[in-house]
Formats: sequence, C-alpha cells, structure tokens
Amino acid sequence: MNFLFFVNSVALGIGLAMDAFSVSVANALHEPKMPPPKMCLIAGVFAFFQFFMPMAGWICVHTIVVYFERIQFLIPWIALILLGWIGGKMIIETMRKKTNNDSEKMGFLSFGTLLIQGIATSIDALSVGFTTAEYSVLLALISSFIIAIVTFILCIAGIVIGKKATSHLSNKAGLLGGVLLLLIGLEIFIRGVVVR
Repeated sequence: MNFLFFVNSVALGIGLAMDAFSVSVANALHEPKMPPPKMCLIAGVFAFFQFFMPMAGWICVHTIVVYFERIQFLIPWIALILLGWIGGKMIIETMRKKTNNDSEKMGFLSFGTLLIQGIATSIDALSVGFTTAEYSVLLALISSFIIAIVTFILCIAGIVIGKKATSHLSNKAGLLGGVLLLLIGLEIFIRGVVVR
C-alpha cells in the first residue's frame, strides 16, 4: 500500500459518490427540516453501499465471475427503474401537497426508500471489483473503506447544500428533488447502456 493507492481510492470514491451526493441534495430538498441524526443515517447508508458493492464485485471476480458478467447489463436498468420510481413518487407527493395546500408537512424519507436509493446509486460500483481484482483482500477492504469515507463526507455536504437551497426554492424544492432523482437515473442508464 502506497500513496498512489490512497489517491486512486479517493479518486474512485469521488467518482462513485457523485450519484449519492446528488441524491443527498434531492433528499434534503424533499425534507428540509432533516435533523443531524437523519443526515448521518442517510450519509451512512450511502457510504455502506459504496463500501459493500465494490467488495461484492471483488468477490464476484474471484468466485462467480461468469455469472456476474451475465447480469452486468441489467445494472443501468435497475438504477433507472429504482430512481425513476422514487423520483416520480416524490414529484407526485409534491404536486398533491400543492393542491391540498399542505405546505407544513414536507416530505419524509422512509428507511425503505433510503435503502432503495442506496442500492440504486451504488449498484454500478459492483463493476469496480473488476478494477481492483489484483488487490489482496486487505487492500480491497481498505480501498472500499476509503470509498465509503469519501461518500459519507460528500453526502453530508450534499444534504447541507440541499437544506440551504430549500429556503430559496420554497415550495418548489420537493419537485426539484424528484426531477433530480429522475435525471440521475437517466444519467446512470445512459452512461451504462448508450455510452458502453
């Protein structure tokens, strides 16, 4: 393990965490009065999945690589469906609140929705296991841990940015959050299907 390994892991973490960062912004737009423990929970869930997925990919490379390659084409579709569903739901909820004039009760992010977001934003990190295939188990764990720390920090930053933006966006924040999730799903899909 050397300095270059650390730099590569941090760079990988930043690249992988961008979707989670954007979703964190969207979550804060949807739930502007989010307390600090909830902020840490969201960042922690995203960090966990960004740790878990590269390790799962690494394990697949060293065990069931043939089966993993067969399902790899599904990854962008899964992300698109999950984020599209959550984003669409967020938009519908915001529109309903507008018609009911229920501005007091802004959206609440459930733990189930958070888990789905964590999977959707990190599922493409499975393929990182291919790039770290030459690492030992220890190095793969350390790299995944660095990725998780970077993700946690960026997600906290995303939530803070989203909460600050909400005060300027007033009742459009939930709508913007839903649209942002839809766009992230499309971006993952285009990157995984069209660009590949």
